[in-house]
Amino acid sequence: MNSFILKIIALICMCFDHVGNSILGKFSFLNLIGRFSFPIFAFQSVQGYIHTKNFKKHMIKLLIFACISQIPFQLFLSTYSNSFYLNIFFTFLLGLFSLHLYDHINNKFIGLICVTFIAIIGELIKVDYGAFGIILMFIFYVFKDKKKYLIPSTLLLFLLHHIPNMIEYPSYILTYTSLFIFSSLSLVFICFYNKKEGPKAKYLFYIFYPLHLLILYILSTFFIH
Repeated sequence: MNSFILKIIALICMCFDHVGNSILGKFSFLNLIGRFSFPIFAFQSVQGYIHTKNFKKHMIKLLIFACISQIPFQLFLSTYSNSFYLNIFFTFLLGLFSLHLYDHINNKFIGLICVTFIAIIGELIKVDYGAFGIILMFIFYVFKDKKKYLIPSTLLLFLLHHIPNMIEYPSYILTYTSLFIFSSLSLVFICFYNKKEGPKAKYLFYIFYPLHLLILYILSTFFIH
């Protein structure tokens, strides 16, 4: 399964997830399918970091699209929540910066502390998926060639991500258990990655992300609700 196919799967699942949130309401069956999306995108973002020839240029591109996407993202959030978050491109920016920092620090213990600090910052400034998203990217990076460690560590992170909600909302324990299971199933797709790029679609996700959020906002606000 090449990079292009993984991205298409993630795009479709992301769209299902966002349709579920903005039109059907949270915790619909579409949100379960949507759990495949972020882990695949996080994995692909790490792969992009590994293979990029110009890290600075890549980060500038992410920052530009993060700024472009923020208004569509916040409008989309307003269809089902009053919360403020920074969109997924900001998550990838912090995640990739933490990997770059980790790579350039000789003492890996200090590097790990830096990654943890950046993850905490991500949580505090409310990037989408918070510290969980940044730590997931780190796990995908440090265990990129060690599947026997990657899978259990990722599963543990998924579980730790959902346990607080299970404790806080015991009546939704079945829902969060289902979300955990479907998040874990995303690893099936990732494990079949063949390290090939496939057809090039350089800006597909970058353009699709803010565009589909804006469309969902318009549909939800003016035609459905």
